[in-house]
Amino acid sequence: MIEFFEVHKAYPVGQKQVTALHPTSFKIPTGQIYGLIGHSGAGKSTLLRLINRLEEPSSGRIEVDGEDITLLDANGLRGFRRQVGMIFQHFNLLSSKTVAENVALPLQLAGELSRKVIQNKVAALLQRVGLQDHANKYPAQLSGGQKQRVGIARALSTDPKILLCDEATSALDPQTTGQVLQLLAEINKELGLTLVLITHEMDVIRRICDQVAVLDAGVIVEQGRVADVFLHPQHPTTRRFVYEAEQVDENQLHQDFDQVQGRILRLTFQGQSTYEPLLGRVARETGVDFTLLAGRIDRIRDVPYGQLTVAFNGGELEQAMQLLQQADVHVEALR
Repeated sequence: MIEFFEVHKAYPVGQKQVTALHPTSFKIPTGQIYGLIGHSGAGKSTLLRLINRLEEPSSGRIEVDGEDITLLDANGLRGFRRQVGMIFQHFNLLSSKTVAENVALPLQLAGELSRKVIQNKVAALLQRVGLQDHANKYPAQLSGGQKQRVGIARALSTDPKILLCDEATSALDPQTTGQVLQLLAEINKELGLTLVLITHEMDVIRRICDQVAVLDAGVIVEQGRVADVFLHPQHPTTRRFVYEAEQVDENQLHQDFDQVQGRILRLTFQGQSTYEPLLGRVARETGVDFTLLAGRIDRIRDVPYGQLTVAFNGGELEQAMQLLQQADVHVEALR
């Protein structure tokens, strides 16, 4: 759906050009939820706004659904932007208009539909996001989660192919964040929209995204399936995000390892193997003793996973590792 070809973005600052995004090439498949994660200043907002040309690339080419959007003139760009909805961090609702009027605004500006058709469409959108009873309220009368639902309904009003989410949950509490992410996942599944979501929270990526790209100082340092990137981070920036999400102090963890005897392995389970008693069976068959040092069991989207850090002593260690690998457990030697 979206493809970048050596896209570069720099801003003039005084007599200098400051690079926000180094020459970047990557693809976002149709119908997926694609996450962009990075700390403040990493370039993720710049990259997102290049997709609908709210920012103009300094060089390179951007194709959306096979069309080079860098060649579009003003009229072509207006038509293209109707295919791209955007959800903002701070909602960007008009305080003087009701919920229904905020959702209707893009349709009124387009000027292609009758008032009755717009009213019917707005009613259907508000029902879709669970706000059918709040149509005549004003933004000041809504909670943060309700405001974001209005923003989602407004973004969907022009029947877009793509939904851009600019830190859509960072202003919300954890429970509301979960509800909004669930709504976005349902919209993606039901409407087949391509979602591009930027965030600085790895937990948001884990809960909703199919693929992820990690940005650091305007460079994509790691990208791939969320399960691969989340469970086996390669770049230091990615590892920091993962450890922050799990509230793990990496330095303290390695200091604790110094107090432990034996071979230390990280075992990663996915799918049904997450719930099977593999460690006990392997210990009985090979005679190894094991000590659990750290671990977690959770889900990446709908797929369960487990990751355990284990110290093995005695017995037939190589045989134990083979049995685990035969059971589709990823075995990584830490020491």
